[in-house]
Amino acid sequence: MTESIKRIVAVASGKGGVGKSTVTANLALAMAAKGKRVGVLDADIYGPSQAQMMGVDANTRPKIIDEKTMLPIEAHGIKLMSMAFLTDIETAMVWRGPMVSGAFQQLLNQTQWGELDYLFIDMPPGTGDIQLTLAQKVSVSGAVIVTTPQDIALLDARRGIEMFRKVKVPVLGVVENMSTHVCSQCGHNEPIFGDGGGQRIAEQYQTPLLGQLPLSLAIREQSDGGRPTVIADPEGTTFETFSSIVHQIDDSLNAAGDQTSGPSISFE
Repeated sequence: MTESIKRIVAVASGKGGVGKSTVTANLALAMAAKGKRVGVLDADIYGPSQAQMMGVDANTRPKIIDEKTMLPIEAHGIKLMSMAFLTDIETAMVWRGPMVSGAFQQLLNQTQWGELDYLFIDMPPGTGDIQLTLAQKVSVSGAVIVTTPQDIALLDARRGIEMFRKVKVPVLGVVENMSTHVCSQCGHNEPIFGDGGGQRIAEQYQTPLLGQLPLSLAIREQSDGGRPTVIADPEGTTFETFSSIVHQIDDSLNAAGDQTSGPSISFE
């Protein structure tokens, strides 16, 4: 049910633990704050986290329309679909790659998304078989790469950029998360994971550094509590950063031209 989705944006990282899901949730909410119709697909089948971040109860289940169609869950004005809505919170997805790919296609295609300007896909970490399959199955408008400044994360971020380039998905830019640590007591900033890493990788691949986000206790608490920073602190500097990022994404895709007929989905 993707015919009415105007643009699909993948949010990816070369490795886990860089805050990709937090960035995805806040990008979606920031885009919705600009008046766009937005959805989020949690494609991290093994470790879905968008349900908790969006404050959806663990026992929530989607309404089934018929044997092959379901309605997305709505939270904070966002349409949301995740494996978390189809399994118990304690269930481990002990699946091989083809099963995960099939689950992703079902979550995407069997959800009645309705009219959307943007669907953000929170992709699983890494650049293996699963990520390649997802990229090949969906006509993605562009990808946002999330990294931290440390060298190990930057190595994996490079692999993420190379993966999208190989499958001819435009890389819209890099978001550097945990750029500096903000002390909750005195407000002192310190680049504990290194300095300037996001800028260097953006320059290397000639793609924009969309924004730099702090390592902040408040951001973690807000995400864990089901109220991401964009809605929990709409007057803060982090909101301004996310607002700037989605503005750049929208401008970039406007310049590239709209998909008037919506994305096409192919199956093998």
